[in-house]
Amino acid sequence: MSEAGVAAAALRVAVLQSNYIPWKGYFDIIHDVDLFVFYDDVQFTKNDWRNRNRVKAAGGAQWLTVPVGDDCNRLVCEVDLPDPRWQQKHWNTLCQNYGRCAHFVRYRSYFEDLYLGTRWASLSQLNQTTITHVAREFLGIRTSFADSREYAAGGQKLDRLLDLLRKLNAATYVSGPAARDYIVPERFADLGIELVWKDYAGYPEYPQRFPPFEHGVSILDLLFNTGPDAPWYIWGWRTDPGGP
Repeated sequence: MSEAGVAAAALRVAVLQSNYIPWKGYFDIIHDVDLFVFYDDVQFTKNDWRNRNRVKAAGGAQWLTVPVGDDCNRLVCEVDLPDPRWQQKHWNTLCQNYGRCAHFVRYRSYFEDLYLGTRWASLSQLNQTTITHVAREFLGIRTSFADSREYAAGGQKLDRLLDLLRKLNAATYVSGPAARDYIVPERFADLGIELVWKDYAGYPEYPQRFPPFEHGVSILDLLFNTGPDAPWYIWGWRTDPGGP
Protein backbone atom coordinates (compact mmCIF):
# COMPACT_ATOMS: atom_id res chain seq x y z
CA MET A 1 0.00 0.00 0.00
CA SER A 2 1.36 3.41 -0.97
CA GLU A 3 1.67 6.36 1.39
CA ALA A 4 -1.13 8.11 -0.49
CA GLY A 5 -3.34 5.06 -0.08
CA VAL A 6 -2.97 4.80 3.68
CA ALA A 7 -3.30 8.51 4.33
CA ALA A 8 -6.97 8.52 3.35
CA ALA A 9 -8.22 6.60 6.38
CA ALA A 10 -7.45 6.15 10.07
CA LEU A 11 -6.00 2.69 10.36
CA ARG A 12 -5.34 -0.11 12.77
CA VAL A 13 -1.59 -0.67 12.31
CA ALA A 14 1.19 -3.03 13.41
CA VAL A 15 4.90 -2.42 12.81
CA LEU A 16 7.41 -5.26 13.17
CA GLN A 17 10.76 -6.30 11.83
CA SER A 18 10.55 -9.14 9.34
CA ASN A 19 11.35 -12.56 10.81
CA TYR A 20 12.45 -15.82 9.25
CA ILE A 21 9.45 -18.21 8.89
CA PRO A 22 7.94 -16.70 12.08
CA TRP A 23 5.65 -18.37 14.59
CA LYS A 24 1.85 -18.24 14.54
CA GLY A 25 1.67 -15.23 16.89
CA TYR A 26 3.34 -13.07 14.24
CA PHE A 27 0.52 -13.89 11.81
CA ASP A 28 -2.04 -13.34 14.56
CA ILE A 29 -0.90 -9.71 14.77
CA ILE A 30 -1.03 -9.36 10.98
CA HIS A 31 -4.60 -10.63 11.03
CA ASP A 32 -5.53 -8.08 13.72
CA VAL A 33 -4.72 -4.98 11.67
CA ASP A 34 -5.61 -3.12 8.49
CA LEU A 35 -1.99 -2.37 7.63
CA PHE A 36 1.11 -4.32 8.59
CA VAL A 37 4.41 -2.49 8.14
CA PHE A 38 7.72 -4.31 7.83
CA TYR A 39 10.19 -2.32 9.95
CA ASP A 40 13.45 -3.41 8.35
CA ASP A 41 15.30 -0.09 8.23
CA VAL A 42 16.36 -0.52 11.86
CA GLN A 43 19.37 -2.10 13.56
CA PHE A 44 19.92 -5.78 12.80
CA THR A 45 20.32 -8.01 15.84
CA LYS A 46 22.18 -11.25 15.23
CA ASN A 47 20.96 -14.61 16.55
CA ASP A 48 17.47 -13.22 16.90
CA TRP A 49 14.21 -14.08 15.11
CA ARG A 50 15.30 -12.05 12.10
CA ASN A 51 17.44 -14.88 10.69
CA ARG A 52 16.40 -18.00 12.57
CA ASN A 53 13.45 -19.94 13.91
CA ARG A 54 12.62 -23.31 15.38
CA VAL A 55 10.96 -26.42 13.98
CA LYS A 56 9.97 -29.68 15.66
CA ALA A 57 12.30 -32.68 15.39
CA ALA A 58 12.48 -36.12 16.96
CA GLY A 59 14.96 -34.85 19.55
CA GLY A 60 13.02 -31.68 20.38
CA ALA A 61 12.86 -28.17 18.91
CA GLN A 62 15.60 -27.58 16.32
CA TRP A 63 16.96 -24.25 15.12
CA LEU A 64 17.03 -23.33 11.44
CA THR A 65 19.49 -20.44 11.09
CA VAL A 66 20.17 -18.40 7.97
CA PRO A 67 23.92 -17.54 7.98
CA VAL A 68 24.43 -13.79 7.80
CA GLY A 69 28.05 -13.21 8.82
CA ASP A 70 29.41 -11.42 11.86
CA ASP A 71 28.75 -7.76 10.97
CA CYS A 72 26.15 -6.32 13.34
CA ASN A 73 26.70 -2.72 12.23
CA ARG A 74 23.92 -2.71 9.62
CA LEU A 75 20.19 -2.47 9.22
CA VAL A 76 17.96 -5.50 8.70
CA CYS A 77 17.40 -4.43 5.09
CA GLU A 78 21.19 -4.32 4.53
CA VAL A 79 21.81 -7.97 5.45
CA ASP A 80 22.97 -9.79 2.31
CA LEU A 81 22.92 -13.57 1.82
CA PRO A 82 26.06 -14.27 -0.25
CA ASP A 83 26.24 -18.04 0.37
CA PRO A 84 23.12 -19.99 -0.69
CA ARG A 85 24.19 -23.38 0.67
CA TRP A 86 21.92 -22.98 3.72
CA GLN A 87 18.86 -23.24 1.46
CA GLN A 88 19.42 -26.90 0.58
CA LYS A 89 20.19 -27.72 4.23
CA HIS A 90 17.00 -26.10 5.50
CA TRP A 91 14.90 -27.83 2.87
CA ASN A 92 16.43 -31.20 3.75
CA THR A 93 15.60 -30.60 7.42
CA LEU A 94 12.00 -29.70 6.64
CA CYS A 95 11.57 -32.79 4.48
CA GLN A 96 13.07 -35.00 7.17
CA ASN A 97 10.98 -33.59 10.01
CA TYR A 98 7.70 -32.91 8.22
CA GLY A 99 7.66 -35.11 5.13
CA ARG A 100 5.21 -37.52 6.78
CA CYS A 101 2.86 -34.83 8.09
CA ALA A 102 -0.69 -34.86 6.79
CA HIS A 103 -0.43 -31.61 4.82
CA PHE A 104 3.22 -31.44 3.79
CA VAL A 105 2.36 -32.30 0.17
CA ARG A 106 -0.19 -29.46 0.06
CA TYR A 107 2.55 -26.83 0.51
CA ARG A 108 5.53 -28.70 -0.86
CA SER A 109 5.72 -27.04 -4.29
CA TYR A 110 5.83 -23.52 -2.84
CA PHE A 111 8.47 -24.20 -0.21
CA GLU A 112 10.55 -26.39 -2.50
CA ASP A 113 10.75 -23.49 -4.95
CA LEU A 114 11.44 -21.06 -2.12
CA TYR A 115 14.43 -23.09 -0.94
CA LEU A 116 15.70 -24.72 -4.14
CA GLY A 117 14.33 -22.65 -7.00
CA THR A 118 15.04 -19.11 -5.77
CA ARG A 119 18.35 -17.40 -5.04
CA TRP A 120 17.75 -14.96 -2.17
CA ALA A 121 19.96 -11.88 -2.26
CA SER A 122 18.91 -10.36 1.06
CA LEU A 123 17.39 -11.45 4.36
CA SER A 124 14.69 -8.79 4.20
CA GLN A 125 13.62 -9.90 0.74
CA LEU A 126 13.42 -13.53 1.86
CA ASN A 127 11.46 -12.76 5.01
CA GLN A 128 9.01 -10.28 3.55
CA THR A 129 8.24 -12.42 0.52
CA THR A 130 7.65 -15.53 2.60
CA ILE A 131 5.53 -13.81 5.25
CA THR A 132 3.34 -12.05 2.70
CA HIS A 133 2.72 -15.24 0.72
CA VAL A 134 1.94 -17.38 3.77
CA ALA A 135 -0.41 -14.72 5.15
CA ARG A 136 -2.36 -14.18 1.96
CA GLU A 137 -2.26 -17.51 0.17
CA PHE A 138 -2.19 -20.04 3.02
CA LEU A 139 -3.97 -18.24 5.86
CA GLY A 140 -6.40 -16.10 3.88
CA ILE A 141 -5.40 -12.83 5.57
CA ARG A 142 -6.50 -9.69 3.70
CA THR A 143 -4.34 -7.19 5.59
CA SER A 144 -2.35 -4.73 3.47
CA PHE A 145 1.45 -4.74 3.67
CA ALA A 146 3.96 -1.92 3.45
CA ASP A 147 7.66 -1.29 4.06
CA SER A 148 8.74 1.42 6.50
CA ARG A 149 11.36 2.60 3.99
CA GLU A 150 8.51 4.07 1.94
CA TYR A 151 7.77 6.69 4.62
CA ALA A 152 11.18 8.11 5.63
CA ALA A 153 10.34 8.30 9.33
CA GLY A 154 12.58 10.56 11.40
CA GLY A 155 13.99 10.39 14.90
CA GLN A 156 15.33 7.53 17.01
CA LYS A 157 13.68 4.54 18.68
CA LEU A 158 10.22 5.42 20.01
CA ASP A 159 10.25 8.86 18.37
CA ARG A 160 10.84 7.22 15.02
CA LEU A 161 8.02 4.73 15.48
CA LEU A 162 5.62 7.50 16.47
CA ASP A 163 6.64 9.58 13.45
CA LEU A 164 5.95 6.58 11.23
CA LEU A 165 2.52 6.10 12.80
CA ARG A 166 1.71 9.78 12.29
CA LYS A 167 2.57 9.47 8.60
CA LEU A 168 0.39 6.38 8.36
CA ASN A 169 -2.55 8.18 10.01
CA ALA A 170 -2.77 5.31 12.50
CA ALA A 171 -5.76 5.34 14.83
CA THR A 172 -4.75 2.17 16.68
CA TYR A 173 -1.35 0.58 17.17
CA VAL A 174 -1.18 -3.15 17.94
CA SER A 175 2.04 -4.11 19.70
CA GLY A 176 3.58 -7.36 20.82
CA PRO A 177 4.15 -7.69 24.59
CA ALA A 178 7.95 -7.57 24.28
CA ALA A 179 7.74 -3.87 23.36
CA ARG A 180 6.61 -2.97 26.90
CA ASP A 181 10.32 -2.49 27.66
CA TYR A 182 10.52 0.69 25.60
CA ILE A 183 7.00 1.88 24.78
CA VAL A 184 5.62 4.79 26.78
CA PRO A 185 1.81 4.58 26.56
CA GLU A 186 1.35 8.27 27.33
CA ARG A 187 3.20 9.19 24.14
CA PHE A 188 0.58 7.34 22.08
CA ALA A 189 -2.29 8.89 24.03
CA ASP A 190 -0.86 12.35 23.38
CA LEU A 191 -1.11 11.68 19.65
CA GLY A 192 -4.61 10.25 19.88
CA ILE A 193 -3.41 6.75 18.97
CA GLU A 194 -5.00 3.85 20.82
CA LEU A 195 -2.36 1.39 22.07
CA VAL A 196 -3.40 -2.28 22.09
CA TRP A 197 -1.20 -5.00 23.58
CA LYS A 198 -1.38 -8.32 21.78
CA ASP A 199 -2.12 -11.29 24.05
CA TYR A 200 -0.67 -14.60 22.89
CA ALA A 201 -2.30 -16.63 25.67
CA GLY A 202 -4.80 -19.41 25.07
CA TYR A 203 -3.72 -20.85 21.73
CA PRO A 204 -5.17 -24.37 21.44
CA GLU A 205 -2.87 -27.30 20.84
CA TYR A 206 -3.05 -29.13 17.53
CA PRO A 207 -1.91 -32.57 16.32
CA GLN A 208 1.85 -32.02 16.31
CA ARG A 209 4.49 -34.55 15.40
CA PHE A 210 7.19 -35.32 17.98
CA PRO A 211 5.61 -34.66 21.41
CA PRO A 212 5.61 -32.96 23.84
CA PHE A 213 3.65 -30.11 22.30
CA GLU A 214 5.48 -26.83 21.65
CA HIS A 215 3.75 -23.55 20.74
CA GLY A 216 6.89 -21.54 20.03
CA VAL A 217 7.87 -22.94 16.65
CA SER A 218 7.65 -21.73 13.05
CA ILE A 219 4.32 -21.31 11.27
CA LEU A 220 5.48 -24.14 9.02
CA ASP A 221 4.81 -26.59 11.83
CA LEU A 222 1.18 -25.52 12.04
CA LEU A 223 0.71 -25.54 8.26
CA PHE A 224 2.22 -28.97 7.71
CA ASN A 225 0.21 -30.48 10.57
CA THR A 226 -3.19 -28.83 10.14
CA GLY A 227 -3.35 -27.51 6.57
CA PRO A 228 -6.40 -25.33 5.82
CA ASP A 229 -7.47 -25.51 9.48
CA ALA A 230 -4.42 -23.45 10.50
CA PRO A 231 -6.32 -20.12 10.80
CA TRP A 232 -8.63 -21.62 13.43
CA TYR A 233 -5.64 -22.49 15.63
CA ILE A 234 -4.31 -18.91 15.35
CA TRP A 235 -7.42 -16.71 15.71
CA GLY A 236 -10.54 -18.68 14.79
CA TRP A 237 -10.79 -20.38 18.18
CA ARG A 238 -11.59 -17.06 19.84
CA THR A 239 -14.94 -16.71 18.06
CA ASP A 240 -15.62 -20.36 17.18
CA PRO A 241 -14.59 -22.47 20.20
CA GLY A 242 -16.25 -25.56 18.73
CA GLY A 243 -13.18 -26.41 16.66
CA PRO A 244 -12.23 -26.41 12.98
